[in-house]
Amino acid sequence: MCGIAGYVGQVGASTEAVRRWGERLAHRGPDDRGIGVLGPSGFTVGRDPSAVTPEASLVLWNWRLAIIDLSAAGWQPMRSADGRLALVYNGEIYNYRELRAELEGLGCVFRSHSDTEVLLEAFRVWGVEGIPRLIGMFAFAMLDLEARKLVLARDPFGIKPLHYAAWPGGFAFASEQKALLDLDTVSRRVNPRAVYDYLRFGITDHGSETLIDGIHTCPPAHWMEVSLETARPSTPTRYWKLEASRRFSGTFDQAADELRALFLDSVRLHLRSDVPVGAALSGGVDSSAIVAAMRHLEPDLELHAFGYVTDDPVVGEERWLDQAAGAVSATVHKTRATADDLLADLDSLLSAQDEPFGSTSIYAQYRVFRLAREAGIKVMLDGQGADELLGGYHGMVAARLASLLRQGRLVDAARFTARASRHPGRGSLALWAGEFVVPPMLQAPLRALVGQELVPRWLNAGWFAAHGVHGEPSKYASSASSEVLREQVHRLLTRTNLPMLLRYEDRNSMAHSIESRVPFLTPALAEFVFALPEEFLIDRDGLTKAVFRRAMRGLVPDAILDRRDKIGFATPEHTWMVELGPRIERWLNPDTLARIPALRPDALRAEWESFQRRRPRRDFRVWRWINLIEWASRTRAEFA
Repeated sequence: MCGIAGYVGQVGASTEAVRRWGERLAHRGPDDRGIGVLGPSGFTVGRDPSAVTPEASLVLWNWRLAIIDLSAAGWQPMRSADGRLALVYNGEIYNYRELRAELEGLGCVFRSHSDTEVLLEAFRVWGVEGIPRLIGMFAFAMLDLEARKLVLARDPFGIKPLHYAAWPGGFAFASEQKALLDLDTVSRRVNPRAVYDYLRFGITDHGSETLIDGIHTCPPAHWMEVSLETARPSTPTRYWKLEASRRFSGTFDQAADELRALFLDSVRLHLRSDVPVGAALSGGVDSSAIVAAMRHLEPDLELHAFGYVTDDPVVGEERWLDQAAGAVSATVHKTRATADDLLADLDSLLSAQDEPFGSTSIYAQYRVFRLAREAGIKVMLDGQGADELLGGYHGMVAARLASLLRQGRLVDAARFTARASRHPGRGSLALWAGEFVVPPMLQAPLRALVGQELVPRWLNAGWFAAHGVHGEPSKYASSASSEVLREQVHRLLTRTNLPMLLRYEDRNSMAHSIESRVPFLTPALAEFVFALPEEFLIDRDGLTKAVFRRAMRGLVPDAILDRRDKIGFATPEHTWMVELGPRIERWLNPDTLARIPALRPDALRAEWESFQRRRPRRDFRVWRWINLIEWASRTRAEFA
């Protein structure tokens, strides 16, 4: 696990900025650092930033968080024995032992026990055709000195970040955007569509686009090339796609048995480490399944679990956390937080995240990773991706209802609605389903009737319209598919929820120099689940994750598997925002708002007054406003 960055093209006036990267991203890899420079005398590697000179035509940075093979043999940039290739890499290849054995059978000789060298040799032997063989999370840059090119690649789900910017004669990439914004050649103009999606829907990640027009993201499951001669990037090439070309034809119980085997195998691979491994634990089904699998696979493991707890009766689930930890004899560590804590950590939290984020629940996660670091844990397993893959959100129950309606199964739909609505938090099931089946042209007026306008009055509709954004419902765009739930699973995994949740997790974990692993996200596991019938995910009674709950019987306590509520690392959002009132008042002052033409100051102030008087449930508007305002100030974003 590391941080990486690089520059292609004549460094020239950017010399000091590229040298500054040495400290800018140091939190991602505090154990060591390395720098490779291609200059007039050839390619050299070392640790001294002064090696970056105006004459350099390529620079590769690496910050190392040593997890596998802690010796100096795992240092980066790592060069191949023949000197042709050099690699900087962020992540872990969990099946590195199996790949190493295969490569040794082909004649490869290894100098270390690191997964980094396995990736280097795999590329030397198979090139980009070897990328689909990798089981893991990764973002890497492979320099081919003979072919005069740099190859960049990202893991199938985008667990590890890879941002880049290009301009005439230059190209740069980095694990975090803050490094790219150090370069004067990178535009700071905002992306209006992304600004709208964030403010209205809380969506922050958009495939290859970001909130900054001049910064892009290499999409998950893609690789791309950059010529050392022109510094021009190629169009990213996809190497894997989530699809259900062959549907599962077995029984529900058979599916549960196979899913259990796949999940346990994934956790087994994710436990490979030369440093202590812990787990994030909320007391929900997913995190409880992970700690149960860890204990099942390694009975003698010294298991540490870390969770966020609150005294708020609406979002607190400490008793579930205790039950899950007790069932596996884990040492449990807990963190609490108040509005004052948030205020004290706010600057470091916003800096760590680099970009705006959806709600203060991200702060709860931030504190969990800090707690783990204080306990001496360097690797954490987390349940990210399970809700998206297994149909865990309340909105996905609505998608299942929409499938029944689209298929003309009206009697089944009525029965499903009656049963599913008995679960906590399902009062608006029919309304949610309408978002999937109502034609886009009718969504705006219908949303207005229920107070969910696509362009609320605090948004400056004129500014957005002038930039080609007219309030389209990008989050829940309907289609003609008769399998709305399957379509929604794909959308959440590839386009909306998961990309931003993975970004939050990467920044929060790396802010504390921790490697966070997500065993629900392997191609084999995702392909299997995606091929299952919809009713295996959400059953006739509206029970979410039905097949996974069955798969975990005997491992996870029945009381947890039988839970019908859903909380996670939730925070008392409204209470905190009200308590942060004085600080928010400073953000909402006229001079500050005048620099954000996407917002309407008078309407914003009125909304803020209304927000303080009542207690809306799961209303994240205020947080999004102040997050965007603070981000724009930090980045000097330009709202042209």
